[in-house]
Amino acid sequence: MSEKVDLYIIHGWTYTVGPWAKTLEILKKNGVRVKMLHVPGLTEPSDKVFEIEDYMKWADSEIPDGAVALGHSNGGRILLNLCSANPEKLKYLVLLDSAGVYEKSLKKEVVSGLAKIGKPLKKVKLIDKVFHRLTGSTDYSKAPENMKKTLANMLESDKYLDFAKILTKTFILWGKKDTITPPRQATKIYERLPNADLKFYANWTHAPYISNPEELARALTNLISRMKK
Repeated sequence: MSEKVDLYIIHGWTYTVGPWAKTLEILKKNGVRVKMLHVPGLTEPSDKVFEIEDYMKWADSEIPDGAVALGHSNGGRILLNLCSANPEKLKYLVLLDSAGVYEKSLKKEVVSGLAKIGKPLKKVKLIDKVFHRLTGSTDYSKAPENMKKTLANMLESDKYLDFAKILTKTFILWGKKDTITPPRQATKIYERLPNADLKFYANWTHAPYISNPEELARALTNLISRMKK
């Protein structure tokens, strides 16, 4: 019989979960049982070009029905889409500085840049800047070709995400210093979800597991404790 998991985590656009180590260590000490999932194409190697539907199917297979799951950045996008398609999948959804909000001008610039990646490398610096803006990761030119295309697919999927269908009780945790998915996006998500709570944290960046691991672990511990009551 497998051990009960209190919280499943889908990380963001990163190729290592190493920076999560401190937060996970504190959560474990606090008695919170966590399972970090490794996203195909990112922390789990794959040459596939992914659509949002691929990631939804993957998340559905990795997370049992009635579980509590947290999505950071692109991980939040995956879980939002999963819960939109299947509102009863999760007992609770936790969004940490989540992606998923469509903002036309920025997305158009990125997708246009992605389409030109095969052109002269003078384009790369601009694309790299926008890539960092959306993923928190630099070195766009060194990203695997399939993941460049995957990113374009993820951004495009935001156009069609139906927040109104997400009936799952959702807790939104967001850093006021987030410059990648800025606070205005947290407000947009909160306003569009039928059943959500929103809390801002003054000193958190886009990646509080790096900038504020103790505070993030404390916030998650308290949240899990509330859920169990």
